[in-house]
Amino acid sequence: MEIGIDSFAAIGKLNSDGSPVSSAKVLAELLETIELADKVGLDVYGIGEHHRKEFLDSAPTVILSAAAARTKNIRLTSAVTVLSAADPVRVFQNFATLDLISQGRAEIVAGRGSFIESFPLFGLNLQDYDELFAEKLELLLAIRDNEVVNWSGKFRAELKDQAIYPRPLQNPLPIWIGVGGTKQSFIRAGMLGLPLMVAIIGGETHRFRPLIDAYKQAGKFAGHPPEKLKVGIHSLGYIANSTEEAIESYYPGYAETFTKIGKERGWPPVTRPHFNSQIGPLGALVVSNAEEAAEKILRHSEALGGISRFTFQMVNAGLSQDQLMQAIELIGNKVSPLVNK
Repeated sequence: MEIGIDSFAAIGKLNSDGSPVSSAKVLAELLETIELADKVGLDVYGIGEHHRKEFLDSAPTVILSAAAARTKNIRLTSAVTVLSAADPVRVFQNFATLDLISQGRAEIVAGRGSFIESFPLFGLNLQDYDELFAEKLELLLAIRDNEVVNWSGKFRAELKDQAIYPRPLQNPLPIWIGVGGTKQSFIRAGMLGLPLMVAIIGGETHRFRPLIDAYKQAGKFAGHPPEKLKVGIHSLGYIANSTEEAIESYYPGYAETFTKIGKERGWPPVTRPHFNSQIGPLGALVVSNAEEAAEKILRHSEALGGISRFTFQMVNAGLSQDQLMQAIELIGNKVSPLVNK
């Protein structure tokens, strides 16, 4: 199983004197974490895409390209590329360039995104949410599979005998589909035979099994071999030397972040009992020591019928850079070996 990290390049941390950490320092520290993840043998590092004040990841391929110059082995991916609000030609060109810079380590996780700020920003109609994604995914796959493209659609000018460069080192460039809880998204990924990255940020992980089964059934119906239908999980988590330390370090920032998001989405404020349920045996969050984390990841895999990738999302304003670096070392040196043993 591949083990990795995802980051949203969040701002909001404070220096020791109480002043906010500068945006430049946030990005410098992010690159340090990617470099360390590579050194301790993690398999993949993903950068999200948001267009909000709280995050610095509006240009993820720029961050990933900077990371490519400082790493040797780790795969570099989006988490996710908000394809509905992007031009597939530029998405492909950006990631093909990243693939060349990284010597064949780039991947795309394409999704619709969990926030909607990109729609007004780029002059798009939110009512076209799914139709935009479906059409743009079709074009992105056409570009990946063909150097010269002929294509027409509803939301973009057609392409006639249009050659698109550069071409990536990998052939084909890996494209995953990032999904939340919409069944149609799972089925679409299966019909296309694309690997699936499932964001499970709350609730009980086993409840996603019917959706993953629908994905695999759709893939089988479309004639894709089982080994092509890979499943990964993106989950909130944090690892420390002891479970007690992990919980006490992680909870304040988690509560602050999700209470703030909850105000936008009509969710109730986060409470400690709710958090405790999420870090329990069936809950989605992996907040513990390394040994318990490995056991929980394996339980998740069994509950979902087998997964091939697990990524920790550790964005949390309450965690210091030293704590994040320690967590990455523990994941690389202990969690990953225990899972794969």
